[in-house]
Amino acid sequence: MYLRRCGQSKSKKDHIYWELVENYRTERGPRQHIVTYLGEMNRVALEGIKQAAIQKDKTFQGNLFADNFEPEWVEVDVKRVRVEGVRDFGGYWLGLQIWNKLGLTFFLDGLMLQGREEIAWSVMTGVLTLMRLCNSSSELRIAGHLYERTALVDLLGVPVDKVNEDRLYRGLDNLLPHKAELEKHLKERLGELFDLEYDLLLYDMTSTYFEGESADNPQAEYGYSRDHRSDCKQVCIALIVSRWGLPLGYEVFGGNRSDATTLEEIVMKVEAQYGHANRIWVMDRGMVSEENLQFLRAEGRRYIVGTPRSQLRRFEEELLNKDWEQIRAGLEVKLCPGEEGEETFIICRSASRGQKEKAIHERFEKRIEKGLTKLSESCHKRSLKPIIKKKIPLYPINFS
Repeated sequence: MYLRRCGQSKSKKDHIYWELVENYRTERGPRQHIVTYLGEMNRVALEGIKQAAIQKDKTFQGNLFADNFEPEWVEVDVKRVRVEGVRDFGGYWLGLQIWNKLGLTFFLDGLMLQGREEIAWSVMTGVLTLMRLCNSSSELRIAGHLYERTALVDLLGVPVDKVNEDRLYRGLDNLLPHKAELEKHLKERLGELFDLEYDLLLYDMTSTYFEGESADNPQAEYGYSRDHRSDCKQVCIALIVSRWGLPLGYEVFGGNRSDATTLEEIVMKVEAQYGHANRIWVMDRGMVSEENLQFLRAEGRRYIVGTPRSQLRRFEEELLNKDWEQIRAGLEVKLCPGEEGEETFIICRSASRGQKEKAIHERFEKRIEKGLTKLSESCHKRSLKPIIKKKIPLYPINFS
């Protein structure tokens, strides 16, 4: 088939008409059959047909198109133009590649029981994970607004109307019982992909609060709020990561649990899942208590914990000595044996930390000085009357 001019105006420039013609052979020779009339085509449509013809064959009907035509320009009011149906693609595509590399779909299909659900629970778990990775939000907002704006509709093949809050919440409920197995799988898979070591584990806690009464959540309690929302109930989240920051496990505790009361439970959990290894636990001074230190020493566990600054007085002589070892630029350390010989204290001296604390003290002094200056100016502007305290006589009272 090919295009053929079927007529033109007297000016031979403006109204050019086209028809689509098909060649076929007969006993009397080749003949042409008109498939359809295309009518008049503007310059834009003509250029589109030309590009289609060139892509198919560089010499295909080149004589039908003139190269010296001028483009047709159209004015557009950009204030009245809007983009619709835009979907985020890059982050979700990358997250899906990581998901497949970790083999999570196959692993979850073997764990989560398959029933009459229309969408597999492993797929819904993937939706939840990728949404949290790229645009962390609540399940309600994911179902109502966020999912339809992503490329997961095409990447996973799950229609928008199939992702609702009920299915997302049920996906979480079906995933939670397999938390320990999932943590083991991720640790083993990451160990196969990367040269990771778990000889040093960092343990810390944070908290997250709830708006409302949270009556159906038994772990929601009032406690020390790191978000400065002591008026709200909260839960405490404990996280264990490797030296590279890769998570090894987590636990959720009641909102009224203090950091020090969770250590023994976390250590026992890790040892039950991954065995007793010669690992080192690293914690801040919020985890330190005499009971916790005795627990760690009981079976020869190794640890590095933060100690109160008040103990620096015990090492005044060592602080004044010059036998510091430089670890890197601006950081020096010194090893000091403990009194009983069971522990070794590591004293650190950081130049950047010293500058930071100095700046904090200077800002505090400036605020105090500014406040005192303001108070002094206020006193000079107003005439203050002295306060005279009157003595009130006391009379004895007889209760008999």
